[in-house]
Amino acid sequence: MKFKQLLLAPALFWCLAAGAQGWNADLGNGKYKNPILHVDYSDPDVCAGEDGYYMTASSFNSTPGLPILHSKDLVNWELVGYALQNLFPIEHYRTVRHGDGVWAPSIRYHNGEYFIYWGDPDFGIFMVKTKNPASVWEEPVLVKEAKGIIDTCPFWDEDGKAYLSYAFAGSRANVKTVLMLSEMAVDGTKLIGNPALIFDGHNGHTTVEGSKMYKREGFYWVMAPAGGVKPGWQLAMRSKNVWGPYEYKVVLNQGNSPVNGPHQGGYAETPNGEGWFLHFQDRWSYGRVVHLQPVTWKDGWPIMGKDSNKDGIGEPVMEWTKPNVGKNYPATPLISSDEFNSHQYGLQWQWQANQNPAEHWGWSSANLGFLRLNCIPRKEGNKTMWMMPNLLLQKFPGANFTATAKLTFENNPDAGVSGSGLIVFGEDYAYIAIEQDKMGNLILVQRSLKSARTSKELEKEVTSVPLNKKEVSLRAKVEMIQNKEPFDAKVTFYYSVDGKNFKKLGESFKPSAGRWVGAKIGLFATGSKTINDSSYADYDWFRVEEN
Repeated sequence: MKFKQLLLAPALFWCLAAGAQGWNADLGNGKYKNPILHVDYSDPDVCAGEDGYYMTASSFNSTPGLPILHSKDLVNWELVGYALQNLFPIEHYRTVRHGDGVWAPSIRYHNGEYFIYWGDPDFGIFMVKTKNPASVWEEPVLVKEAKGIIDTCPFWDEDGKAYLSYAFAGSRANVKTVLMLSEMAVDGTKLIGNPALIFDGHNGHTTVEGSKMYKREGFYWVMAPAGGVKPGWQLAMRSKNVWGPYEYKVVLNQGNSPVNGPHQGGYAETPNGEGWFLHFQDRWSYGRVVHLQPVTWKDGWPIMGKDSNKDGIGEPVMEWTKPNVGKNYPATPLISSDEFNSHQYGLQWQWQANQNPAEHWGWSSANLGFLRLNCIPRKEGNKTMWMMPNLLLQKFPGANFTATAKLTFENNPDAGVSGSGLIVFGEDYAYIAIEQDKMGNLILVQRSLKSARTSKELEKEVTSVPLNKKEVSLRAKVEMIQNKEPFDAKVTFYYSVDGKNFKKLGESFKPSAGRWVGAKIGLFATGSKTINDSSYADYDWFRVEEN
């Protein structure tokens, strides 16, 4: 079964202006520091391709989905596109579905094509493919309709047969902590034969999931995390037969390191045979940031990181020599700023849901040099930002940063209460916005809401001040206040009416993660009244700097 979609080239989301430098893991002396990406790329997977390495990650309900990152050296990465412009089924994901959608994808290069598989816990196993990861991906194929199947990984054997490993989401399947294997059609479009259980983690390896399959020196390898997101560890399993039985070993854990839950990722080798493992670490409101560990092989088993305490299990390194790929490549911090001087959005931006063609959330303005967001009325029942699809958000770009946006608010006095501003979004969120109130006056306001996913409360107005200008600069300063578990942070809002002198507005607040994702920062516009000419905000630029 195939779903039809119009795939637009990833260049649609590209912004010509380079952003200010953000988190930089390349130390410039032949070494790198972890995390290599202090950005929430959850459940990362990696493969070697024709021109370096490609990574993808979970994108859940955000669109576009399935980010595609490229690197020449496994340390410096560039976001080059997305494999999905819409989530499927399209109509289902026009509603915000926090935490649903694209879970733990796997990317592989096979016979000149790149394949990505993922499990949607409510609909089944999907696949997309392409010959050029930075260009257009083909329409998704529903490989198997199912409920509760997640964390899928394809494997093509030397004899031409193909397989798919997967796990279960207990919330949908009522079972978990086991790994499954099924034979797959060689073209990768459907499962065939009888699926079988190949690993049971109930005896000490609860919540085993996220399996990745490889073949090395005559062994079939299954690498999988266990133990849960924040406190877990990484397993490696091997067998001479693809169906097992598999012997297993813990190959990465926290040990004496400061890195909690080091697991779930992908293995890759350089041309000279060096082994490397990309994985995430859950840093609370900062999300699941990406680490890179050297992999050495001892007695036929991998040790990921460094066995510092001599217990035979690797521990994460915080600094290491960069992979030997035959050449030194320059540092490439991910772009987070956007000057809005193109007809393309910056790749860092994502919406909360598929856009409804009847709702015009906003547009780039090409050579006019701004981004317009329209204050269209909220859907009935949307009293808070939690279920608003038209939040234009990006992941936190680092540990300590300041984001500033300059906008002009053009209000229609007949449009009712409407406004636009800068939001730090998670299950606890807060924002600063310029608004037209019920009396038609312009105000600057800060609001916040705790436990947005479950709360029945409305947003709390922290403070407001009158405003006599339509042009204003809004700022959010994010600071890590505890560089260890639970990685606390605080956000403070500021504003300026002259673009130079900034005043603090309201109270600092503690950001929180969203549903399976870290906190995000971005822009919004919202209204309250159906009218033929809504108020709107023109954003001149959005700039991020390290603190």
